Amino acid sequence: KETSSPSLGKDRADTVIIGGGCVGVSLAYHLAKAGLKDVVLLEKSELTAGSTWHAAGLTTYFHPGINLKKIHAYSIKLYEKLEEETGQPVGFHQPGSIRIASTPTRVDEFKYQMTRAGWHPTEQYLITPEKVQELFPILNMDKVLAGLYNPGDGHIDPYSLTMALAAGARKYGAQLNYPVQVTNLNSRSDGTWEVETPLGIIQAKRIVNAAGFWAREIGKMIGLQHPLIPVHHQYVVTSTIPEVKALKTELPVIRDLEGSYYLRQERDGLLFGPYESEEKMKLQESWVTNGVPPGFGKELFESDLDRIMEHIEAAMEMVPVLRKADIVNTIAGPITYSPDILPMVGPHQGVRNYWVAIGFGYGIIHAGGIGKYLSDWILEGEPAFDLIEVDPNRYGKWTTTEYTAAKARESYGFNNIVGYPKEERFAGRPTERTSGLYDLLKSKCSMGFHAGWEQPHWFYKPGDETGYKPSFRRTNWFDPVGREYKQVMEKVGVIDLSPFGKFKVKGTDSVKLLDHLFANVVPKVGSTNISHMLTPRGKVYAELTVSQLHPGEFMLVTGSGSELHDLRWIEEKVTRGGYKVEIENMTDEMGVLSVAGPYARQVLQKLTNEDLSDASFKFLQCRHLKLSNIAVTAIRISYTGELGWELYHRKEDSVPLYSAIMEAGQKEGIDDFGTYALNALRLEKGFRAWGAEMNCDTNPLEAGLEYFVKLNKAADFTGKPALKQIKEKGLKRRLVYLTLETDNVDPEGNESVWHNGKARTIVVGNTTSGCFSYGAQQSLAFAYVPMELSKVGQKLEVELLGKNYPATIIQEPLVLTEPTRMRLQRKGESPKI
Repeated sequence: KETSSPSLGKDRADTVIIGGGCVGVSLAYHLAKAGLKDVVLLEKSELTAGSTWHAAGLTTYFHPGINLKKIHAYSIKLYEKLEEETGQPVGFHQPGSIRIASTPTRVDEFKYQMTRAGWHPTEQYLITPEKVQELFPILNMDKVLAGLYNPGDGHIDPYSLTMALAAGARKYGAQLNYPVQVTNLNSRSDGTWEVETPLGIIQAKRIVNAAGFWAREIGKMIGLQHPLIPVHHQYVVTSTIPEVKALKTELPVIRDLEGSYYLRQERDGLLFGPYESEEKMKLQESWVTNGVPPGFGKELFESDLDRIMEHIEAAMEMVPVLRKADIVNTIAGPITYSPDILPMVGPHQGVRNYWVAIGFGYGIIHAGGIGKYLSDWILEGEPAFDLIEVDPNRYGKWTTTEYTAAKARESYGFNNIVGYPKEERFAGRPTERTSGLYDLLKSKCSMGFHAGWEQPHWFYKPGDETGYKPSFRRTNWFDPVGREYKQVMEKVGVIDLSPFGKFKVKGTDSVKLLDHLFANVVPKVGSTNISHMLTPRGKVYAELTVSQLHPGEFMLVTGSGSELHDLRWIEEKVTRGGYKVEIENMTDEMGVLSVAGPYARQVLQKLTNEDLSDASFKFLQCRHLKLSNIAVTAIRISYTGELGWELYHRKEDSVPLYSAIMEAGQKEGIDDFGTYALNALRLEKGFRAWGAEMNCDTNPLEAGLEYFVKLNKAADFTGKPALKQIKEKGLKRRLVYLTLETDNVDPEGNESVWHNGKARTIVVGNTTSGCFSYGAQQSLAFAYVPMELSKVGQKLEVELLGKNYPATIIQEPLVLTEPTRMRLQRKGESPKI
């Protein structure tokens, strides 16, 4: 056992990490190993206190997401060599793991997951029941239809792992101090921090909150309410089981998804841990309202076997030898959950130099990878790859304690449910963040959840099968979305885009700031353009529309999920560059309606005296006007690619504005449309989406965004030197546009792209987004492939649900945008629709 050293040792540090669980210690290890001097970790009791020491220690390459697979893979590779590096044993077992499918839907889910595994380097196989039995001979095979097998998976001793990381951290020069409690945090005007402890004050350039279930208390010290809640997680350890003892090799970890538990070998017995339903599981809500009890560190909760009885019975049915086993230990300890089960990792918006690594429901498998990811970001000024799904700024003031509790219950209970495409979860909804039209539209459509907002996915008509009916194939929304697509292409449609992130930027340096921030030129007064913020390495950090409404006054608009992600980046640039500007976040106060389709002008013209003709109100122009006496900022732009305007207005004006537009459009056959139809329309026009075709993993040249990147503009925008180098070296891959010959299934993104070469069929790339094209009556997708396979006419294959479908690269776009069609008509050419 370690001896503690309750001293500060120094009064200044580059980085102070608060919390000595496996995540905090991993970050200290990675920062020190990368050469950062003055890394100090403060732990209030002892290393591993909290959730680390009692964790079941599971390690897996599997993750249903895309980028978190990289975190898992790095962790496992690190743990494999940590003992050799530090001299500390870590108790790492790698017998592999198998997820069990016992329903046909699960088999589909495994095939769905396999399509996402092909373009990742980690091993994953769909295996037969025979292979499952060979690997796990004491399993009852009655219900087993298939297994998803990851050979390198296993489990590690959490205490030993943390001590090895601690030994490594010290070896490279980090200081780990405990027991030292942080009692207060003061931010100074220069962006540095004073970290107060009973032993004195440390001045730090940055602080990282890695305090586990104490993270809320640390956040409260600086006025932040981190949406976290401790969950009671139980697992059970048995005595020696003769059949287990007789085995020659260690059993793989199994996850019985229908029974909702994991089970692994523990010495000569078994260990299994269930995830109860949201009704039965238990939250430690008193800790949220009253704080964690002082002195709680390596204590446990009282166990409650009654609560997990149905899971015990399911486990005994699946692994019959359990029936005769004695339970020798039941562990019931706190794990911290965020609303969506994913951690919160990175710098926090609104507070300078305050970073978080909190909310880990699976801290052991995440610790190694997240330590490296955060260390790289801290030292290099940008993340090594995109992980927006764990951005702490995905939550905001709308994330109340009630919402967090409802979602944590749901997330825990849904731990092993089928993960469908376009998944919706309904607990805690709606939040206070509803658009002005929510009450009017909620009964008419299927709503989706976007960064706290409710937004229509598709609308009901008599005869439709209503409600949320998830599927891996075309489902109840397929035909209605086609109807909405047709509405916009042939008549006129209205969509609520209020969830957009909306910022006003003004001040003496506003033009200078935006010229530095964006790769595009700054639009003139009364104009709008599409602009990208790039990282120093030339990756696409964000895409926004920028409008100059008055001289030096701009409106910036981004996607709903990117609001605080983008705002934090902009604010940091303002602070670092000392720009004299004011930034106002207007997201919640401002509603947005988009009106699009061939009759959009006709309908809107009835509501205003302003001339909306093409000559007077050109594409990508913006102006203030009144529609039915309601003040709006109108931008002639539409993500549908059809004739359209986005109308920005006060939230309280949403209902009267919508009603006036619907009334005015009766003759033209106006109707609603949702985001699913919008997606089909934008894909046919070849419009890229941030988070799919472009993100921090892609540069704008390979994404086909050259038109928006002005390398010859005078201003040195962020990423410009890197982008020039990328251009000189030449691209390795490129975004291409594919049509697919499919049946009842469509691409949606992240599927493996195969090529039948001379030697063999191999995975050569991945789709980024896709859908059914109602215009061409076939599937459509964007994909990244190597340059040599990127020519129009190239034949490829896209894997969907375990089958490879023929795909062909075509000239984009499938359908020309309305402004392009008009331009060609004026030249006397006949454009394709």
